[in-house]
Order: sequence, then C-alpha cells, then structure tokens
Amino acid sequence: MLLKLYSDNPNHREFQQIVSVLKDGGIIIYPTDTVYAIGCDINNNKAIQKIAMLKGIQADKANFSLICNNLSSLAEYAKVDNPTFKMMKKNLPGAFTFILPASSNVPKLFKSKKKTVGIRVPNHFIPLRIVEELGNPILTTSIHDPDEVIEYTTDPELIQEKYKKVVDLVIDGGYGNNTASTIIDCTNGSFEIIRPGIGELSL
Repeated sequence: MLLKLYSDNPNHREFQQIVSVLKDGGIIIYPTDTVYAIGCDINNNKAIQKIAMLKGIQADKANFSLICNNLSSLAEYAKVDNPTFKMMKKNLPGAFTFILPASSNVPKLFKSKKKTVGIRVPNHFIPLRIVEELGNPILTTSIHDPDEVIEYTTDPELIQEKYKKVVDLVIDGGYGNNTASTIIDCTNGSFEIIRPGIGELSL
C-alpha cells in the first residue's frame, strides 16, 4: 500500500494507520532527511528478522540504527557522555548517524552481543512523528545495497513498485535525496567521521 503524506501537518488518522501497521509487526518504507529507509517497531523481533532477511544479513550481525524523535529518549538505548551530548545537541535533528556505546537494552532487541548502536534523529517530520505516536524508536536501514550508493531510489512510486510484495506500507513523502547520512563514531572519546554524507558536522 502507498500512503501519500506531503503536507507538514498531515491527518492524525494517517499516523494512527502507520502505527497500527508497525504494532502488528509490519514493515514500512518511509522518507527521511536523506534517503528513503525501511523500518519496523524495534520491539517486534519477527519484523527485525524479516528486514535482516530482506537485506541478506543476519539480524544479530546487522548494523541497523534506531530513529529517536529527540535527544532525551536516547539514554534508554545508548550511553552518552557530556561532550558527545553537547555535540549531538548542536547537530540534531539532522542528517547524521551517531555510533554510540549501546545500553544493555540493545542486545535484547537484536538478540546479539552488540556493543554499539547507531542513533538517528532525522530532520524530517514523518519519521519523528511516527516515533512520537508509536511511543518508542523505530529500526532504520536504507533501502539500497551499501556498495551501490549511486543506486539510491528516490521516487516513492518506483519504490512501491519494487517493494510492494515484501513490505506492508510505503509512505510517499515526495522525492527523496540520493545522499546518505554522515556516520560519526563516538565510541573512542573522539568524533570520527567514518562515512561522509549529507550532514556537515558542527563541533
């Protein structure tokens, strides 16, 4: 199903519909401030496993990230020291994925021994509102193959055509970008850009 959400103030009912799909273990594709992403409710292990299968990887080894809707909700999933928190506050919401030491909740989510977690607070009203209405973060991974950055899909109607048999809902928020988020590793006491992307970091 394709759901169009173009206005900055879409209908509350439409978000309830999205949340209902997620709570039922559904998989959605949605716009972000970078590329379109695929995601699910982080509390639904079957949905996480399904996304891992779609990406051709094992869930316990996957580098999936979480979308939070604000900085205060991070503490449940990541350990953030003061310098990192200040830097993130300057840059979020924005086109960044921050790799942080994982809290004890993360291994439970992914049935793994993960020591780190990627966190995103995108500058886009659709994923932020989904997380707010759902009441917890959603898993996020871009819909492309990591080695084919040029092959990002930006047209939601083409995305729907390609993924309609494997996902439950595609949210059309207009054309997406074709550049990924900037990934910053914050686990070693410094802020190391490990993949340049659309976000320009302010220190």
